[in-house]
Amino acid sequence: MGQLIDGKAVAARVRAQVKTDADRLRAARGLTPGLAVVRVGEDPASKVYVTAKKKAAEEVGFHSWEHHLDARVSQEALLSLVHRLNEDPAVHGILVQLPLPGHLDADAVVAAVLPEKDVDGFHPVNAGNLLLGRPGPRACTPLGVMRLLEEVGCDPAGKRAVVVGRSNIVGKPMALMLLQKHATVTVCHSRSDLPSEVSRADILVVAAGVRELVKGAWIRPGAVVIDVGVNRKEDGKLVGDVEFASALERASFITPVPGGVGPMTIAMLLGNTLEAASRQTRHVLGPEAGVGS
Repeated sequence: MGQLIDGKAVAARVRAQVKTDADRLRAARGLTPGLAVVRVGEDPASKVYVTAKKKAAEEVGFHSWEHHLDARVSQEALLSLVHRLNEDPAVHGILVQLPLPGHLDADAVVAAVLPEKDVDGFHPVNAGNLLLGRPGPRACTPLGVMRLLEEVGCDPAGKRAVVVGRSNIVGKPMALMLLQKHATVTVCHSRSDLPSEVSRADILVVAAGVRELVKGAWIRPGAVVIDVGVNRKEDGKLVGDVEFASALERASFITPVPGGVGPMTIAMLLGNTLEAASRQTRHVLGPEAGVGS
């Protein structure tokens, strides 16, 4: 029987540390980290996410702004807002909530955010920095997964890691982060032999967006299982991409849905924003500035 990985508890510790460090930065430099979130249209899930992010930012003492634009906003008007936020010294982190309405070019909007203010870690420069192993903001969800592995004492070095899903938001950066920690990484997708690949995983991260895609019987006994998926069943219950009950019987550790990876995403966003504020402070005031100085 596996042990549950309590993402809520880990996220609470991360957020408490961010608040402590933000208070130190404010005391040392008179600087309060600022996070601006841009939301376009009335997508219900986006509204929930943005509200949660704004509340979390305020709870750790950040300045927080939500810019809500009409669903019919033009590409030019949206880019103009992003440019204004880029130039605002009080804004250290910018997050454009995805998805955007279909008439907007999301790639162009993400690329318009200054790389140093891209606290989502999606900018092409930051994606390239991750690929090359250089410093920079990292995508929040896979960064949160790495923290969960650390919390349960799972060192990826020398282990076989399998990532199910190859999205730019989770799958690809997840594979790169595991590779940087010296895991042997396999990325699976719709044309992979999932039962065979999953059965060899010491570390399994599933981010396919398909309800209970990975069956518990496929799990290698003793594997650490991280379920990134969030899917709603007909009865309204939330489930992940892994068949939880049977996987729990075989895994050493496993994240529940909800309460596993989800809380970590916002916690790591706050950490990225704090780091962005600290880096921008050092750029303006010199290398001695920043948290704890």
